[in-house]
Amino acid sequence: MIVLGIESSCDETAAAVVKDGKQLLSNMVSSSMDLHAQYGGVIPEIAARSHIEAVLPVIQQALTGAGCTWNDIDAIAVTQGAGLLGSLLIGVLAARTLAIAKRKPLYAVNHVEGHIYANFLTETSLPNYVLPDMQPVFPMLGVIVSGGHSQLVLWRDHFDYTLLGQTQDDAIGEAFDKVAKIIGLPYPGGINVSKKALEGDPQAFSLPKARMEGKYDFSFSGLKTAVLRLAQEQTGNDYSLPSTALPSLLKEAQKANIAASFQRIACETIVDKVLLACAEFSPKSVVIGGGVAANTELRRQLANRLPFPISYTDMKLCGDNGAMIATLGCFHALHNRPVADPYTLEVSPNLSM
Repeated sequence: MIVLGIESSCDETAAAVVKDGKQLLSNMVSSSMDLHAQYGGVIPEIAARSHIEAVLPVIQQALTGAGCTWNDIDAIAVTQGAGLLGSLLIGVLAARTLAIAKRKPLYAVNHVEGHIYANFLTETSLPNYVLPDMQPVFPMLGVIVSGGHSQLVLWRDHFDYTLLGQTQDDAIGEAFDKVAKIIGLPYPGGINVSKKALEGDPQAFSLPKARMEGKYDFSFSGLKTAVLRLAQEQTGNDYSLPSTALPSLLKEAQKANIAASFQRIACETIVDKVLLACAEFSPKSVVIGGGVAANTELRRQLANRLPFPISYTDMKLCGDNGAMIATLGCFHALHNRPVADPYTLEVSPNLSM
């Protein structure tokens, strides 16, 4: 089973080819991040226009990179949601058109589920990829951590899962981005907070963890506000100082210590709930997916605190990519999941698990 995956939920136009849900044959990504950087975040209209320009060339690159022709492709998988409406439309319309023109079955998949399925890739001949030695085993605890999601999910089997908890306000990736703005780090905020944290002391400041009514729910808005108040305090000012004034007043050492302390607590917030779920449900494996899954501090904490070994997918497969969509598409096909109608398939920007 060879599946072409197409991903266009945000600012990356991506396509990949995966065989049997485990072998990565190609993975191509065209990002419009540089266009958004000057605005400090993703501009939906710019993202959609970039997808229009990139989608067909990226798909062709994925086929070429995999050494495949359309005759080799058994099915097409595409992100139906969640994501930005305009961005999703481009990927879905391209997939629908190709499914009709090439007479291929079409699978509409959930972007968030896809992040977890990146962990099922274990084989590739592509250079500079480090993949797990084996696929996750069920029951499996999935941790989705990205700019839009912070979720804890228990999988009993493929497509048989329970959402245990999720963020009630900011996602962890969104909190990273907002902290970056508070201390004056450039977009994309998450990776730059992590880099700055390497220069600081993670124990420099004590920051709060949210106490939630839902046992496995998350909240990061209070932590973000605590960082704002801490930064104001470090400059010798009170809460009336505008956040826009902070970057020029903070010293580099202060920025580093704030970044390191925030990152430690944010990651501990996730890991604490993972350990709680492990104690209650006794999963045989834990996997993480989403952009923040590439965070080295989160990976370190999980490896140190989990009662059993954990494997991680390659960092290049943590952000949005076509490989995770193609992999999930493979499992849709292998488990005889419903095929989408390429003449009527619509996007679902608010698609949930």
